[in-house]
Amino acid sequence: MIGLWVPVTLGAAGLQAVRTAQQKRLTATIGQGGANWSRYLFGAPPALLLVAGLALAGGAVAVPPPLAVLYGLIGGVAQILATACLIHGFTIGGFAVATTYSKTEPIQVALLATLVLSEPLNGSGWLAVGLGFLGVVILGARGGLARPGPAMAYGLASGFFFAVASVAIRACALALPAGDAFERAAVTLALITALQTVLLGLWLAWRHPLSVRATLTVGWPAWSIGLMSVTGSFAWFWAMTLEPVAHVRALGQAELVFTLVLSHRAFREAPSRRELLAMGLIVASVLALLLGLGG
Repeated sequence: MIGLWVPVTLGAAGLQAVRTAQQKRLTATIGQGGANWSRYLFGAPPALLLVAGLALAGGAVAVPPPLAVLYGLIGGVAQILATACLIHGFTIGGFAVATTYSKTEPIQVALLATLVLSEPLNGSGWLAVGLGFLGVVILGARGGLARPGPAMAYGLASGFFFAVASVAIRACALALPAGDAFERAAVTLALITALQTVLLGLWLAWRHPLSVRATLTVGWPAWSIGLMSVTGSFAWFWAMTLEPVAHVRALGQAELVFTLVLSHRAFREAPSRRELLAMGLIVASVLALLLGLGG
């Protein structure tokens, strides 16, 4: 029987791929900082409303203790940096290039989760991560992707910060004193998006005030990113509360398949045979993970 975390993770991966594609379009209008901030600014209100609704319905909505706030702060800042690196990477080097190299994240997550959360992968888990990474390597060997460059560097940095964020998010949810997985994910999401809105907003107001004004006035495109982001983030947070983070992020490699499909459909970047082989390996990695976990 497939656990609830599986469809939740796949839904999160699909939403993230769509949201990343939307951010690529919006970057041309409001800049990299504004495109990054929009996902938090317009995602925080729905997250806070969800927590308020759960509280009014009598749910076990816990006030985050200091340790949870600390983990939330680490996760929030790491996610901001990861998104900034990803946006800058696909701005200077292409959508698929930066996203591909950011998919080294599952290996980094597995190592960090072992060290920080004492949640090591088993043999099938490492096989899944290895197959997915092989897919990334094969994809990265195509043309300009094989040569080191700024897009590759930003993609790798994005993967590292996403790994830190994933581990910190699970630690934050587990540090809450009460609530089931859904309630813990909702509180964690509200806490982190609120912190991200304030921190990145203050930085932009200081360094790029025009981006703040543009983000506030662009209208629906920014709102759509915020809503898509908060929905996808909640799915990630929920999955990472239900299941060890290394399993979730290994399954989340399916996002790369969605990304390549979007690159083909939205940006007319036709997949090559090498890309199709890479997608096949990533699908194989997902199957290895699920079979190894017994569904």
